[in-house]
Parts: sequence; structure tokens; C-alpha cells
Amino acid sequence: MSDLKSASQRKLSFGTTIKAVLWSFLGIRKKGDYESDAAKLNPVHVILAGLIAAAVFVLTLIWIVHLVVQK
Repeated sequence: MSDLKSASQRKLSFGTTIKAVLWSFLGIRKKGDYESDAAKLNPVHVILAGLIAAAVFVLTLIWIVHLVVQK
């Protein structure tokens, strides 16, 4: 339990977390970058960034389908 508490107190910026999550969505992360992020990123920020990125992705797909169906 103390590992989770210490991990959630990591102080990397949310912008850096968003960047790491977006790169992981593309699937082109270097192993060294992944290991560095895993050691430094706040897991709560990673979960929030993943949910936000997934929501934006789904909404973008819905918007594109809506545009195509209209024509």
C-alpha cells in the first residue's frame, strides 16, 4: 500500500503525462522512455490522461462518422 501512496505523489507535470499517454496510443515508445516514464509518472495522472485521450478519440470518430453520413 505504501508503494501506491509514494507513486501517487510523484511530481511530473500533467502535460508530460498527456504526452506519454498519446505516444503510447500510437504504440511507438522506446523501451528506455517507457521505463523512465514508469518510474516518474503519477499513476493517477496516467489514468486520467488515458480516460481523457480515449474520450477525445471516441468523440472524434463519432464526429467523422457524422460528417460522412450527412453527405
